[in-house]
Amino acid sequence: MPALSPESTPATSADAGFWRIVWLALQGKQYDYTTESPNRAVLLLAVPMVLEMVMESLFAVVDVFWVSRLGRDAVAVIGLTESVMSLIYAVAIGISIAATAIVARRIGEKDPEAASAAAGQILLLGAGVSMAIGIAFGFYAADVLRLMGASDNVVAMGSDFARIMLGGNITVFLIFLINAIFRGAGDAVLAMRTLWLANALNIVLGPFFIFGWGPFPEMGVTGAAVATNIGRGVGVLYQLWHLSGHNSRVRVRPRHLKPQLRALQTIIDTAWSGVAQLLISTTSWVGLFKILALFGSAALAGFTIAIRIVMFALMPAWGLANAGATLVGQNLGAQQPQRAEEAIRIAARYNVIFLAILGALFIALSGRLVRMFTTDADVIAYGTQGLWIVSLAFPLYAAGMCLEAAFNGAGDTRTPTRLNFFCFWLGQVPLAWVLAETFGLGPLGVFIAVPVSFTVLALWSGVLFRRGKWKEQRL
Repeated sequence: MPALSPESTPATSADAGFWRIVWLALQGKQYDYTTESPNRAVLLLAVPMVLEMVMESLFAVVDVFWVSRLGRDAVAVIGLTESVMSLIYAVAIGISIAATAIVARRIGEKDPEAASAAAGQILLLGAGVSMAIGIAFGFYAADVLRLMGASDNVVAMGSDFARIMLGGNITVFLIFLINAIFRGAGDAVLAMRTLWLANALNIVLGPFFIFGWGPFPEMGVTGAAVATNIGRGVGVLYQLWHLSGHNSRVRVRPRHLKPQLRALQTIIDTAWSGVAQLLISTTSWVGLFKILALFGSAALAGFTIAIRIVMFALMPAWGLANAGATLVGQNLGAQQPQRAEEAIRIAARYNVIFLAILGALFIALSGRLVRMFTTDADVIAYGTQGLWIVSLAFPLYAAGMCLEAAFNGAGDTRTPTRLNFFCFWLGQVPLAWVLAETFGLGPLGVFIAVPVSFTVLALWSGVLFRRGKWKEQRL
């Protein structure tokens, strides 16, 4: 490991240096990431970003842990609603990609006022889009579940849950957008603290609202949605407090919230393909759940549990990828493309090692992990099979997400969009259908399609990354 800082001494060991960086990263100090050594810059950003995603992944697992106590239909409600929510996440994350890229580029150019102006326009755009989505999806929540293939029991149990989650999507929308602004500015600790606050409240309140503990009403699966929106709502208030001028490098003032057509156009030009990129990816998951719905609630519940466990690993890995994206944006803004490329290589190396270890553990312990969430024999069988199969390609997932983060951090959102289109819409979903129906593999065919498609994505991304055209992207 290179020297950690000018004040480091030759006697400082690599281990001591690593833990010193971890400590510094958690203090929330501001650094110029365009002048820090690449290894140090990656770690300073990655530590809070990984911890941010650890809490997000922990919540995903804890949430389904409590809901699974209500039976397979309740878990199916979560799975089907989340597959639709993934469309909303796609729009939010797509705009977030633009937010991180634009804010990081302005910070790299040493123009914080332009970064703040961009942040204000991003908030306007995000709030408007989320409210429109919330009205439409919230009103037709029950119909959405039916469209996804839910049984009458699942619709009856889950309509209120879906209505609250879909109608109240502005909380998750704004959390994504504002955290993307923080990350682009290099204020990764603020993003981390936001998710820890929001999801800690989710985790604590969840069982109280689900089971009616103490003075709380017993709301069943609907209680999980209430707890989630309360937690995320508090998280948004915390973000807005910082964004208004408390400890954030980007400070949004009332003047920044006045619509500026040229700035909005720049955001939309970058965001639309980012949204398309995520929509392609997430609608492919909707397609997989739609295919699985043909085989009953047990298959749906098993795969839902398996994917929640997988997300427990992938969310922290996204933290490393996000660190790479921020460094790409800031270093391109500072006219240092080679540092941008080096940052991605470092992040990818760490990510591959991390996910390779977790993937091996998930394969070895798949049955035990799934049994933590359910005692239903059929659900356990499907969940175990899905978990170890999806975990086979973990190292390639790690590399692929960092490589796509390089394109997105540069503002080249079109390249990942094309990759996702060919690998998911023309690859994953048709392959899952053919394996499940034509070859008669059932849910097993759906499980197999996941690592195959992501492997192709990672290899193809690697080829395009080496060509280097992403370093020429203008914003």
